[in-house]
Amino acid sequence: MSTSNLAGKVAWVTGATSGIGEALAYALAAEGATLVLSARRAQELGKVQAACARANEHLALPIDLLQPDTFEPAVRAVFDRFGRVDLLIHCAGISQRDTAEKTQMQVDRHVMELNHFAPVALTKLVLPSMIARREGHIVAISSLLGKFGAPGRAAYSASKHAVIGYFDSLRAEVHKHGIVVTMICPGFVRTNASFNALNADGTPHGKMDDDIRRGIPSDVCARKIVRAIKARKREVYIGGKERWAVYLERYMPGLFNRLVRGHRPK
Repeated sequence: MSTSNLAGKVAWVTGATSGIGEALAYALAAEGATLVLSARRAQELGKVQAACARANEHLALPIDLLQPDTFEPAVRAVFDRFGRVDLLIHCAGISQRDTAEKTQMQVDRHVMELNHFAPVALTKLVLPSMIARREGHIVAISSLLGKFGAPGRAAYSASKHAVIGYFDSLRAEVHKHGIVVTMICPGFVRTNASFNALNADGTPHGKMDDDIRRGIPSDVCARKIVRAIKARKREVYIGGKERWAVYLERYMPGLFNRLVRGHRPK
């Protein structure tokens, strides 16, 4: 499989102030990429930029992904500065904690807006330039829960299934234009995801889940993602033993379903 050199590439990373997005910023900068770092918190973006190799070469671009009307000005700012986007990486997202019965509809909509519709909308604005250049790489961070469902994560899993469905379809459409689409499906990664996850009423979960605490470090995850990007992979599963659940669900669905039914969300 062919590999690509990231030195000199313009990489736009959303969700860049924490977790996988922050770790990816450091890993990509170390590979020589020039970064556009986006998230809501401008001050935190500045800290991440300052911690990156060649900090002055990068652009910290605050953006609220729940405000799609702001996307066009943001895209113009990127093209005014760099003239192109070589690598668009959708890292921003939010999880959810409670049963489907208890979760308020506003939470389902919030999760879907941030995890699915925001990357779709941003992609639509960047994609035409990639098609015109016949070059580009789009990376969507889904989840292992984009491959199967689990109790207490219905809204989150639905949004990540949607991401996979959309970007799988996009991959088939843009292959003829020389554009690569990579799907990343992490399992448990040691981040603040569970702190920020939404409870049934929309309030933050506010604690570290045991599975997240035992997950792989975010910098390890980031290095695996960079390797997948350089190898122009179609889809990769990242994590510990939970990765094997994808294959268990695929080849032994009856057993998998019994195991999932026995899981009690915390």
